[in-house]
Amino acid sequence: MRTPPNVQSSLRHTILEMPKEICKATGITVNGRRIKSLVFSTDLAIIRNCDADAVFAVYPFTPQQTIGDAIIQAAYIPVFCGVGGGTTKGPRTVALARDAESRGAMGVVLNAPITDRNLAAVAAEVDIPVIITVINDRTDIKSRLAAGASILNVAGGANTPEIVAKIRGEFPDVPIIASGGKTEASIAATVAAGANAITYTPPSTKELFRKTMAKYREL
Repeated sequence: MRTPPNVQSSLRHTILEMPKEICKATGITVNGRRIKSLVFSTDLAIIRNCDADAVFAVYPFTPQQTIGDAIIQAAYIPVFCGVGGGTTKGPRTVALARDAESRGAMGVVLNAPITDRNLAAVAAEVDIPVIITVINDRTDIKSRLAAGASILNVAGGANTPEIVAKIRGEFPDVPIIASGGKTEASIAATVAAGANAITYTPPSTKELFRKTMAKYREL
């Protein structure tokens, strides 16, 4: 297979690249667009300067429309928005999902604690994929799918590859996004276990800027 041509601008040649191991994943085609890598970040500078296929905009605070809107407007790649499911639940998650769709999100992400009833209400409200987070191997995947989940997001820490493998054995065709961990080996293991796409947590802006500052000091 021939290597595709690589075109870069003079100022944007230092973008954050996703780990190459992610390329081995099959990807998930969402409305005609294949997604393999998702940058797990709400940092607009990183989102605008990486080669990920999509943004996984989930954060540990109550979801706010203004945050999702800012990310969708700033990103030039698709955005999957977190709309609650833990502390934020019930009709509010439905409203947040509806708003995310209207603002242009490619999909919405729900946290693991959400009930099947609440999941079903969200799925009935929007015409974009509903992603349900799976944090352990005790999750009733069949009921999650029956309630309307389109894609599973496996975030089981160090146990992620094992959870993915178990799900893949029982549900060969279900689309799976999974956290890849911090190393090339953990990403490769997660892909080998059956994950179709990988969420990658990038270094912080501070860490990335440290390398640039070191170069400047050498001038």
